Amino acid sequence: MIDPCHPGILEVVVGPMFSGKSEELIRRLKRARIARQRVACFKPDIDLRYHRTHIASHSEQTHEAAVVTPNAERLREALFSTRQIDEVEVVGVDEVQFFDEGILPLTMELVALGKRVIMAGLDTTFTAEPFGPVPNLMALADKVTKLSAVCMVCGQPAIHTQRLGHSQELVVVGAAGLYEARCRMHFHPYVEEGVAEQLELSVVKD
Repeated sequence: MIDPCHPGILEVVVGPMFSGKSEELIRRLKRARIARQRVACFKPDIDLRYHRTHIASHSEQTHEAAVVTPNAERLREALFSTRQIDEVEVVGVDEVQFFDEGILPLTMELVALGKRVIMAGLDTTFTAEPFGPVPNLMALADKVTKLSAVCMVCGQPAIHTQRLGHSQELVVVGAAGLYEARCRMHFHPYVEEGVAEQLELSVVKD
């Protein structure tokens, strides 16, 4: 039951790659620290591109984070087994799209405990389909912030993540050179094989 004196809140930050999701999460967590609130931050071990022990944005902003397997039970253990949850007031999770559906009840449990929970992640896959638990988290959230990036073709606002290649695997971790932000007009769920091969060759040469 939610404590009426200390109500929790769920904030969800979504958008395509290069839209500033991690940067916005970091900004909110740093502001919470300035307000002298106790913060716990987590990131999945599937994404260690920029830093092993910090959330890192494409703009090189960082914030200390614990690395966990993208499984809600592992996250629960990290929070509850050490009684860290008794002290923490704000919980941040980056790349939440990689977590299983168990993140939903865990999130609402944290909110019921009076925590401010901030989740950041991709809302759609490279095929423009809902990504993992993120749409459901958006539906349950008190506040949703949907960010856009800049289309790498025309410069218009971009809401899609374009994969530059013909791999059909759902999770292929990468950044510039493997993905681009695209507007609706210039987004294509699959890049033609010849174009993909040229892109892959250019990456190898670089």
